[in-house]
Amino acid sequence: MLDIPLSALEVAMVQTGARAVDTLRDTAAFAQGLERLGYHRIWYAEHHHSPAIGAFPPVVLTTHAAASTSAIRLGSGGVLAPNHAPITLAEQFGTLAALHPDRIDLGIGRGPGTFDEAIARALRRGAGPATDAEYEGDVAAILSFLVDEVALGPLPEPWLLASSTAGAALAAGLGLPIAVAHHIRPDNTQAVLERYRAAFTPSRWCEQPRVLVCVETVCAESEEEAARRVGPMDVVKAGLLKGLSEIPFPTPADAAAHHFTAEERKALAGFRAQQAVGTPETVVHRLTQLAGETGADELMLTTPVYDLGDRIRSYELIKKYSEATTAP
Repeated sequence: MLDIPLSALEVAMVQTGARAVDTLRDTAAFAQGLERLGYHRIWYAEHHHSPAIGAFPPVVLTTHAAASTSAIRLGSGGVLAPNHAPITLAEQFGTLAALHPDRIDLGIGRGPGTFDEAIARALRRGAGPATDAEYEGDVAAILSFLVDEVALGPLPEPWLLASSTAGAALAAGLGLPIAVAHHIRPDNTQAVLERYRAAFTPSRWCEQPRVLVCVETVCAESEEEAARRVGPMDVVKAGLLKGLSEIPFPTPADAAAHHFTAEERKALAGFRAQQAVGTPETVVHRLTQLAGETGADELMLTTPVYDLGDRIRSYELIKKYSEATTAP
């Protein structure tokens, strides 16, 4: 029985044949659709210099979606602390929280958001990758500025994104809720959670461990249709396995014609087995299983499929099936 809040991570895929402005237009429709379906929150990810993912700042997408919705929580999943001045992030999200009380989240992550070293350096004004100490200092400074400098009233809800035990230790030490990137590094999930729960220290932000697990999730009326919709992201993942970061997000037809090596098919199948892809029954069963295995307080679904209507339909099928199977 899947009886915990369900949320969404929007990575703003830019489809082959579409313009970035079309993806931007879709973000408002997506937020309105998920609010109508009763999803708890939507987060926006930070990416740069990718042909498959729009370089849209999470704070801008959050602002855009907040203006066209009224209840769903919105925020970053996440802003990447090394790319920004801590006080700037505190001011941006503090202002959003004042404009939209009890609706804004500040999810903080570490990675550069790009595979291009020159772009990563440009984001940091010529500096190299952040050290552990620099990142930890940035996160602490963001939290301090939120409380001591911004002080506009209602604060955004801070979360720390993590896919490693080092991130788990930082979240635990600061007493922050944790968002675990199971959709990126599923083999690390259990170790991350064990470290987080064992080391957690209560804080003003969180009195006890609080866990969100993000899962790649694609749902359709049939297993075959779900597999077809997963195809474009499989092409992108296969490119990443080869060290290729400049892979556009293809159409389902182009993905169906793509040749995968035996090694790629094995790797993709192994990854997919740890996510949630298939019919509503298959997906809800897998999500329920994952919630039980991780003890998650919330699941966040990321659905990188080609068509906006298919993406919203996936969330609709999951929500309706989970509600039907939990009804008294």
